[in-house]
Amino acid sequence: MKKSILIAGLLGVVGVAQAQTNVTIYGVVDLGINYTNNDGGKKIVQLESGYAQGSRLGFKGNEDLGDGLSAVFQLENGFAADTGKLGQGGLLFGRQALVGLSSKTAGTVTLGRQYDSLVDYLAPMTANGNWAGYLLSHPLDNDNTDNSFRINNSVKYASPTFSGFTFGGLYGLGETAGDSTKNRTYSLGASYANGPLSAGLGYLNLTRTGTTASGSITPTDANFLADKQKIFGAGINYAFGATTLGFVYTNTNLTNPTGGNGYISSFAPAVGTLNSLKLSNYEINAKYQFTPTFYAGAMYTYTQGKYDTTVGNAKPKWSTLGLMADYNFSKRTDVYLQTVYQKVGGDLTGSSLDKAYIPGAGGVSDNDKQFVVRVALRHKF
Repeated sequence: MKKSILIAGLLGVVGVAQAQTNVTIYGVVDLGINYTNNDGGKKIVQLESGYAQGSRLGFKGNEDLGDGLSAVFQLENGFAADTGKLGQGGLLFGRQALVGLSSKTAGTVTLGRQYDSLVDYLAPMTANGNWAGYLLSHPLDNDNTDNSFRINNSVKYASPTFSGFTFGGLYGLGETAGDSTKNRTYSLGASYANGPLSAGLGYLNLTRTGTTASGSITPTDANFLADKQKIFGAGINYAFGATTLGFVYTNTNLTNPTGGNGYISSFAPAVGTLNSLKLSNYEINAKYQFTPTFYAGAMYTYTQGKYDTTVGNAKPKWSTLGLMADYNFSKRTDVYLQTVYQKVGGDLTGSSLDKAYIPGAGGVSDNDKQFVVRVALRHKF
């Protein structure tokens, strides 16, 4: 009798613990075939992972602490499904790694490796940050709306939702002795959603990114290397019936840029020194839901650049057109087709920026045009 009572009591305690704690394992496997018409003057076919969504494996959960307060955590690993390699420069939890406290009335504070406010509040207004992904992002993902990098050593606040309005901010520590601004990051953002209307805006300020391994953005994580990088953007979406239309504007200002990571590593001019690079992106996008299982979308982005050197300046331009069609076999599995075309025009800079490069293409074109096609299978669990 005593043993039965003890066992029943222990089961009761376990039941309470399970009711108060929730842990979810989730993931995405996105894998498909890419065709690039011009990779250094040659055609290339590749099996590539994580374009509409990055392939990932994640763990997230919360514990009810009472009085509307919860402890929260999230660990998310990125990987290449075609090779099995770790993503984000080989980090175990390179997509996200955070822990914090969440209040129903006061908001959420988290610590760790996290997304900035542009990603949280503005990116959902873009095609790439909402339904399309990597291939349809802006040139070089210059505004980080496609999550080219995350912020290490960061403290982040996200408000509750007030009648459709929410806001937040993030601060990433530089962790450099004697210079708190070196490799430091901060960002702010807000969004509004009410019925068919949604809007978002964000601001991101980066100082000497990638200059230290322990700062807010490591050398392997940064998409640009510059003394300063400032990004501002705003966007709006409106849905009517099966159609959703969107417009987004972003502006990226790089001071004393030396280049970027990836295929285009240097922006150096043929003569002189590059003082600044400014990129203004104007995107229009549209999505039509033909049936509950099938949609198609389109995006056009016009990017105006200003390339300022010690011997003069130039105004390059980029035109990017992207199309996508997606069919869902089920709630978890779909197949999609994407095509993207980019044309570089305007003034020549005498640098690698004069050649077309679509993010996710096999490599940089040897001229001012490039075309990429992708067909892929995606499974969510």
